[in-house]
Amino acid sequence: MGKYKYFPQGVCSQQITFELKDGQLHGISFYGGCNGNLKAIGRLLEGADAQATVDTLKGNLCGNRGTSCADQLAKAVEQAIKRES
Repeated sequence: MGKYKYFPQGVCSQQITFELKDGQLHGISFYGGCNGNLKAIGRLLEGADAQATVDTLKGNLCGNRGTSCADQLAKAVEQAIKRES
């Protein structure tokens, strides 16, 4: 199981942490940002397939920022998948 820490760019959250085990996501946590919404994302994605999460969330935008916390999570998970393979 790999534990990952990611520092997002262009969003309100300042840090994302999660674990990747057997291609599934666990313990997703955001520091900063929209607390309730980001906790919900973590709960909804507990045990989710990592690649499916990337495919679903990548490109999701927040206003005119060109990214979002969900998009940043997708980028973090994508990097973790590459490291694990």
